[in-house]
Amino acid sequence: MDLGISNKKAIVCASSRGLGKACAESLAIEGVEIYINGIQEENLIKTEKEFHEKGYKVTAILGPMEDSTTREDLLRACPDPDILINNSGGPPPGDFFKWSEEDFLGAIKSNFTQSALLMQAVIPGMMDRKFGRIVNITSAMVKNPHLIMGLSTSARSALHGLSKALSKDVAKYVTINSLLPERIDTDRQTRIINFQADLAGISYEEARKNVEDGLAAKRMGTVEEFSGICTFLCSKQAAFINGQSITVDGGTAPGLL
Repeated sequence: MDLGISNKKAIVCASSRGLGKACAESLAIEGVEIYINGIQEENLIKTEKEFHEKGYKVTAILGPMEDSTTREDLLRACPDPDILINNSGGPPPGDFFKWSEEDFLGAIKSNFTQSALLMQAVIPGMMDRKFGRIVNITSAMVKNPHLIMGLSTSARSALHGLSKALSKDVAKYVTINSLLPERIDTDRQTRIINFQADLAGISYEEARKNVEDGLAAKRMGTVEEFSGICTFLCSKQAAFINGQSITVDGGTAPGLL
């Protein structure tokens, strides 16, 4: 299937590894020129080199997306993106009664504000060019919250609310959808399972088995399974899918929606 996005331009935040990297590569395979980002220079250079060697059109911008200078650098490098993939590392799990005001504000800045400001910056141009695709990578915790992940849940829920409202106003030419991963096999999942193992006083292997046994598919999802959905949402065929929050969890969530 020709997705109709060859030679489009995409900004993919937090894309030197994990879900962001997988989504950037999936777009690049379709002929999209990608602008990747990361905070660890070594990882970012390694990913940029890997992508160049595969023949992808790629530009790398170093820096945290929370900083306005990083966002400005990305928009200078790519002032006319057709696609924006908002992605950010989630706050760590923890104890609600020990979180400070600084913890809550940091989560909002990382998982809401930076994405909102990027949408504010790129949507006018997308509307002028009569094509735009925005995908927010958030978390299944938005639909199926657990208190231990409360920082992530609260900040990402704000992004969902804003995106849904905004999607109605720009729907003529721009779509805004959110993908909610649950237990996709990434470094972040390794960190979370290690945290759970420490809490329970068991090994990582035992904790991982407990997690997988609790999933409908009895395994974690792969980054390729996730990134393929993201890329389709960026396609011309997905023009009538808008304002949606799509869980990618192998069928684990108990709810209908």
